[in-house]
Amino acid sequence: MADPKVKKGSYSAADITVLEGLEAVRRRPGMYIGTTGPDGLHHLVWEIFDNSRDEAMGGFADDIEVVLLPNNIVRVGDNGRGIPVDVHKQTKVSALETVMTTLHAGGKFGGEGYKVSGGLHGVGAAVVNALSTKLVAEVHRDGAAHVQEYAYGKKKAAAKKVGSSKLHGTVISFSPDPEIFTGGIALDFDKIVAHLREQAYLVKNMRITIIDARASEAKLPSVGDELFIRNLLRDCPSQSFYFEGGLRSLISFTNRHQKPIHKNIFYIEKEQDGVGVEIALQYVDDISARVLPFANNIYNAEGGTHVTGFKGALTRTLNAYARKANALKESEENFTGDDVLEGLAAVVSVKLREIQFEGQTKGKLGSVEARGAVETVFSEAFGHFLEENPEDARAVMGKVVLALKARKAAKAAKDSVLRKGAMEGFGLPGKLADCQSKDPAESELFIVEGDSAGGSAKQGRDRKTQAILPLRGKILNVERARLDKMLASQSVKDLILGLGTAIGDIFDITKLRYHKLIIATDADVDGAHIRTLLLTLFFRHFKPIVEGGYLYIAQPPLYKIKRGKEVMYAYSDEEKNNLIGKDAEIEEDTAFDPEVAAAANPDDEAEEVVEVKGNLPAGKAGKQKVSIQRYKGLGEMNPDELWETTMNPDNRVLKLVTIEDAQDADQVFDILMGEDVSSRKSFIQSNAKLANLDI
Repeated sequence: MADPKVKKGSYSAADITVLEGLEAVRRRPGMYIGTTGPDGLHHLVWEIFDNSRDEAMGGFADDIEVVLLPNNIVRVGDNGRGIPVDVHKQTKVSALETVMTTLHAGGKFGGEGYKVSGGLHGVGAAVVNALSTKLVAEVHRDGAAHVQEYAYGKKKAAAKKVGSSKLHGTVISFSPDPEIFTGGIALDFDKIVAHLREQAYLVKNMRITIIDARASEAKLPSVGDELFIRNLLRDCPSQSFYFEGGLRSLISFTNRHQKPIHKNIFYIEKEQDGVGVEIALQYVDDISARVLPFANNIYNAEGGTHVTGFKGALTRTLNAYARKANALKESEENFTGDDVLEGLAAVVSVKLREIQFEGQTKGKLGSVEARGAVETVFSEAFGHFLEENPEDARAVMGKVVLALKARKAAKAAKDSVLRKGAMEGFGLPGKLADCQSKDPAESELFIVEGDSAGGSAKQGRDRKTQAILPLRGKILNVERARLDKMLASQSVKDLILGLGTAIGDIFDITKLRYHKLIIATDADVDGAHIRTLLLTLFFRHFKPIVEGGYLYIAQPPLYKIKRGKEVMYAYSDEEKNNLIGKDAEIEEDTAFDPEVAAAANPDDEAEEVVEVKGNLPAGKAGKQKVSIQRYKGLGEMNPDELWETTMNPDNRVLKLVTIEDAQDADQVFDILMGEDVSSRKSFIQSNAKLANLDI
């Protein structure tokens, strides 16, 4: 042990760093916006929009405009009260400057500024200011227009009056700092539209307009002249939302690709113990649950106390009604939480004066009082709904009773499969060629299509770290299949046993045997279909595996190119053309005999021989023959080729499967894998130009 008397370095007050102003935000942006990737970039838009939305929630605004302008400028305007511009007693500068440059400053900490707001920490506008190369704040109030400009969070001058104005509201224009956002500062218009459409549902009678004017050359008004510029940008892509139905409209939108099992949408809005509670729900003919939770109109992706209260009240209310209506006999067990959630689409929205989130990104509500308020309001109102709507109640009871029976059948099937698997080789399927390593961190599982590809993969792999599981044909479409039916599929059963995590209520991500699960299918329509079926299975039943970053898609090459003794692989037509030479003159070799070539090269059945003029290696002239083999499937590759191109960690190309927006992903799976044929047809027609088919 080192002698404590020996000083190896000084540590004094001089070593303590104090970050002034907004320096802390620029130094550690992830603490305030979650990430410096695309999600963090869009979070800047949400923060400024939320301030305008809070004005609308308070009844002070009813019109908000978000515009994407050239040079990566974002402009957000509202017709609210306008940020105060008088001098703040504590900071000795204008209230506008205080809000834009000081953390934990805002009108949401007390007083009558906002009774309900999405903001909590008072860092929204200040953080956006700190992470922008330029921000301009325009305020219209009290008959005047005021402007203040900032750069990297610091003011360039004091707020100044630029003229008179009959308008009232605030316009914030900012340019995200490309040095902060490592993934670039290109905003996704569709992502913004989806988020703001949701907000329009949550605030009745609030109009939101989103305009993509990044390609526009329209001449915009001078700073401080206008709140809204939509009339100047009529030719630009835009979306406008205004809903009088509120959460009812959101439920209808959520279920637009589903078949409701009861006609009436349940809805309640009531205040309980100072907490505003608003809930809408409807059951559909599906096995998935979709519960969208919001607190002060902030989407809580991780749920929170309001969701806990809602689920508990839903289970108790349906159990009580089922006993009263004889839908459950005395000898039968109660519904579980999973039973009552099956096929449910619900929106749970609470509004609190003092709100607590877990984290600045507001992903989870922590306010304890929300749970009790939701339980009380929902239990009473939903009980009345079931009594007053007997047809709807019977449909709901039928749905939940069916879920209970399916759960019992699934449990029996699951226990049987897992028990049988354990007896027949410690739970590992017979077709699985396992790796030698037992360390999940270095182990990989290749899920391949068919025995042919499986044979090549097993011979070409690194046996220490790479396992191979061949699947025969197309697996079951699990989008609408219950667990007992899924477990009747041998391919699905093999995959579940191979993963080691089990499935359903006993799923355990910590028991995952491989930390790289690699889907390797052929580069044709059938391969794409199998890949989609596998993605559906993982998304619906193994979502933590996807969220944990364990699922990948292999990218095998499309072409093998031989030029003399040189062998190259191309993963796209563009790469193939680049390897051959863009300006090369390609001619078919008329002296080439396909039958002779096939006999000489039995593995190269898809080989095409062409002559290339120009673009030859230095020192060589004339013509050189280049053979191009087009791979249709992994089974066409010999083990060495499969290892070199698709399995070798030094050379291979893998795509990580992520879920950028769970709600959007859920809807896409509903459309593509569900039973709504018209929606699927419309989706395919709308996206046909994006498809890269090799039939």
